[in-house]
Amino acid sequence: MSATPNLVAYADARPVLLGEVALALPGHAVIGRVTLGRGARLGAGSVIRADGHYVRAGDDLELGRGATVHIAHDLHPTLIGERVCVGADAVVHACTLGDEVVVEEGAVVLDGARVGDGVVLEAHSVVFPRSVLEPGTLYSGSPARPLRRLDSSERAERARALRSRNAADAAAADWPCRTLPQAAAAEVFVAATACLQGQVRLGQAGSVWYGCRLDANAAPIELGARCNVQDNSQLLARGPGIVLGEDTTVGHNVHLADCSVGARCLIGMGSRIAAGTVIADDTFVAAGCTTLAGQRLDGGLVWGGRPARVLGELDQTKRRLVLLTVQTYREYARVLGQAQRA
Repeated sequence: MSATPNLVAYADARPVLLGEVALALPGHAVIGRVTLGRGARLGAGSVIRADGHYVRAGDDLELGRGATVHIAHDLHPTLIGERVCVGADAVVHACTLGDEVVVEEGAVVLDGARVGDGVVLEAHSVVFPRSVLEPGTLYSGSPARPLRRLDSSERAERARALRSRNAADAAAADWPCRTLPQAAAAEVFVAATACLQGQVRLGQAGSVWYGCRLDANAAPIELGARCNVQDNSQLLARGPGIVLGEDTTVGHNVHLADCSVGARCLIGMGSRIAAGTVIADDTFVAAGCTTLAGQRLDGGLVWGGRPARVLGELDQTKRRLVLLTVQTYREYARVLGQAQRA
């Protein structure tokens, strides 16, 4: 197994390593203003991306297959303590994790959250923005709620079990990277560790980020102008295909099956959109949301939960957030695209 990390500069910022990396599997990427401690283990397709703000991680960080660490543009950095273990397909975003935290598979930690030392976050849980998780506690659910206190032996066993599962994933460490020609559309950015197969059509100024898997071998995937599909999201077209309207954002580690998403939508991190779902224009889907097959999400609303239900009106603050995200990602893509083509 390789221990040579894939370090990518963002503008003038290049990742800083404070010691040797223990494991660096195919398809991973470390981008921008990252400071990474000693002994990191970077699973296949894992991403640490620090463009708009910085990421600082302590010693012995472990990221499972397709895990993502990111920031909130010029608002929140991500700070990670020592001996933190993150499972496959999980997201750590613009938050603070203490020492010896365990984030199991598919879990999402959101902006401004503070996770205390020795917390275990169960698989597919969602830590809502600005939450505070007490040290030495087991949390689960969406939103993540405390289940019980953990003694040191149980926490250590949960960490050991997650590391064992990550190691099993590492045994199948392939991570193919097949990007479309840059001439696919004007100003398109496709990250070098993404994999696009089959009938993928990208609109002008669209972007597909690190670790994304777009499988259009059986049916087309079409992204409207200025769409961005963020790191480690998976789009699988098997029936009628997938269509995304213009100015739509698909957040980190989202899974989309055959569905239709309108214009100016945001699909929150870690969401699971089932086949046959129809999402109307101007819809905000909260992080960790799941839809039912064939479900319709009406526009002008915020949807969330499992399964998706209406949480409220789409106010002007969230409408501005959708458009600001699109603008921010165009700038990220411009800077990284120039470097990638150089």
